[in-house]
Amino acid sequence: MIYDNAWKTSDLRALRRDRIGFVFQAPYLIPFLDVTDNVALLPMLAGQPNLLARQRALELLQALDVQHRAKAQPSQLSGGEQQRVAIARALANQPPVILADEPTAPLDSERAMAVMRILNRMAQQYRTAIIVVTHDEKIIPTFRRIYQIRDGKTYEEAGQGVEP
Repeated sequence: MIYDNAWKTSDLRALRRDRIGFVFQAPYLIPFLDVTDNVALLPMLAGQPNLLARQRALELLQALDVQHRAKAQPSQLSGGEQQRVAIARALANQPPVILADEPTAPLDSERAMAVMRILNRMAQQYRTAIIVVTHDEKIIPTFRRIYQIRDGKTYEEAGQGVEP
């Protein structure tokens, strides 16, 4: 009997699509889709009707203060706007967890703190856990729990959870 791993692959795809939001260092927006469609794409792929997916996208864009860019192409956005759209995309399927890899790396200090405010506010509003991997020491005080990896060992520290 030949063992087929196809079920595992499809389960992993559904898990990533439906249960985990991703915010990367670079926004990775789809260049030929407008902002609304970039955010609405995952819910549509998950089977949500297009109208509902676009309404959800517009709600998130409004919450992130980029609704005025809803019909813009990604290339027309500033770096901070692109990152906020990426955050909206990560929240589109209301995942219980968001994984953020260096989400503030391409941003200046002011925009980095603005992104952290948004991530923290969205996490609280949508009851989403956010796991952030970062080298940006300026944003570390905004976290409630901090785990550092040094020399292959993990150390836990109490975070301050300070509003950025």
